[in-house]
Amino acid sequence: MKKIMLTVIAIMILSYAAYLIFKDDHPVGHFTSEEGKKDFQNAYHEAMSLLPEPVDTKNIKTEYGIVRVYYFTKEENKHKEPMMLLPGRAASTPMWESNLEGLISERPVYTVDLLGEPGMSIQTKAIENQKDQAKWLNEVIIKLGLEKVHIMGVSIGGWTAMNLVRFFPDHIASVSLLDPVMVFEPISFKMVLASIPASVPLIPQSIREKMLSYISGGAEANEDVPVAKLIESGMRNFKLKVPAPDQFSEEDLQNIHVPVLALMAENSTMHNSKKAVEKGKKYVKDIEIENWPNASHAINGEFPNEINNRILRFVEKNSNSKDDR
Repeated sequence: MKKIMLTVIAIMILSYAAYLIFKDDHPVGHFTSEEGKKDFQNAYHEAMSLLPEPVDTKNIKTEYGIVRVYYFTKEENKHKEPMMLLPGRAASTPMWESNLEGLISERPVYTVDLLGEPGMSIQTKAIENQKDQAKWLNEVIIKLGLEKVHIMGVSIGGWTAMNLVRFFPDHIASVSLLDPVMVFEPISFKMVLASIPASVPLIPQSIREKMLSYISGGAEANEDVPVAKLIESGMRNFKLKVPAPDQFSEEDLQNIHVPVLALMAENSTMHNSKKAVEKGKKYVKDIEIENWPNASHAINGEFPNEINNRILRFVEKNSNSKDDR
């Protein structure tokens, strides 16, 4: 399982590098061909079949496009404040396979396919800046009728969660972050350099595989796993058209006023996790932040039960609902 998750997260990293290199002038995220769209959809449905059955599937209309949201719950938990899960780059809802069963045993859960990314959400208007990125997600929460929601995000999904709180904090009960990028520390220059060769289609496959293995922490490159295949298809067939995440400033962090749990990966190749912990403790008023021992950037899949339990305890502690206990 660890090798599988390392491969998955490596493909997510490569997709970001590919986004930086192969941009076009189209104003919204889009599939580059009908054939590529079908390839992705087939991979998506295969990966979704491994998840618990959603209670409901919604297509929420926002100013910037149609957002696909899945709702998972058990009858006995419907009264509780829900969680909302935000995936990593190019990953979409199926990346939560390792976590969903445990989370929905205790909470209602919404999963979101990020707008402008490969998934079942459809972008129709250009997302120009960070406030736009927060605005469409806030619209989703409002249209779902959620008074308060607990946001959980991994990697770029962690940045997306904090970006939402930066601009529209009113409906956010708490934020749980799994090795978020560009929140506490920038992406390392070494990682950016390592990602580029594996992201260029003209580079020989053997070199691409070696670089993929390097980014995966030495694991054998394997894109046959459904979630990994999904991400690879999205990276290959979809053009991202969203602004690159900006680095949170010290002032940004000081202005976060909701409870934050941040689980940084001790062995993350994305950034200096030790410095991230120090910075989070220094600038965020209400934060629990720690380095997770022996974890890579694929922390949610490497330690799903432990991560779920840690986050569920944090969510319960910060629930505002009297009927939530």
